[in-house]
Amino acid sequence: MSITVHNISKSYKDFKAIEAISFEVKTGELFGLIGPDGAGKTTLFRILTTLLLPNEGTAMVAGFDIVKEYKSIRNSVGYMPGKFSLYQDLSVEENLHFFATIFGTTIEENYDLIRDIYVQIEPFKKRRAGALSGGMKQKLALCCALIHKPKVLFLDEPTTGVDPVSRKEFWEMLKRLQQKGITILVSTPYMDEAALCDRIALIQKGKIFEIDSPKNIISNYPKPIYAVTARNTHQLLNDLKAYPSQYSVFAFGEFIHYIDQNSDFNSQELRYYLESKNHTELDIHTSIPTIEDVFMDLTTLEN
Repeated sequence: MSITVHNISKSYKDFKAIEAISFEVKTGELFGLIGPDGAGKTTLFRILTTLLLPNEGTAMVAGFDIVKEYKSIRNSVGYMPGKFSLYQDLSVEENLHFFATIFGTTIEENYDLIRDIYVQIEPFKKRRAGALSGGMKQKLALCCALIHKPKVLFLDEPTTGVDPVSRKEFWEMLKRLQQKGITILVSTPYMDEAALCDRIALIQKGKIFEIDSPKNIISNYPKPIYAVTARNTHQLLNDLKAYPSQYSVFAFGEFIHYIDQNSDFNSQELRYYLESKNHTELDIHTSIPTIEDVFMDLTTLEN
């Protein structure tokens, strides 16, 4: 295993940022931490990269203990924090040289690892990092995290605030890095990115609810989901929440996803109810579950 986490907890006074978290990441795996802002993802990343000490629990990264062997971990991992943290006044080339020097290596020595990424930013190598676009900053930060050939790569919400095209390109780069044997732990608030991981952990309020492959998590979801639309979406949402046997209701793109408490639920009865509320252009049909549906269900149980 590249990462082993056992009952890690971290509190700030009375606030529990993460609570009794345990999981393992296999060598060469692309593992995702999926959850909203404030779920505890960044705190966990900072602990695993030896920037924070846990209050309780133990963890091993690349075969080293996060407390006793923190120096060895820092030489064995690459970390790309959520906020762009490179030197804004240095050029692309200068930032890369700087980080290579810190780790006692050179760009040339590990160029094969960053080649596919660096060729996209090389035309701007003399430009200051602070003047780059969001997507280019992202690529530069990834190059700097990889320049010392780490065994494990930590990426904390790397695509937040990045345009959809750059997001797609970034995940394609991660897949290529994975093929080179690098273990990747990535966190994201975007549920659609969960499907791109080998396995995921759904995290909320500092707790992990479920760990499995995206396919298994979706296929094992037991409840029928109904996608509902009508002319007045706002009123539809309120009326669905007021339906006596509703289990969960939340907006999902152009639809509202509805789940009922009863196993023998009849959608026709829901239709009669909504028509009695004067809803027009009404459509109700079953929907294939997504990671977001599962996540919303788990958080409903927690609340």
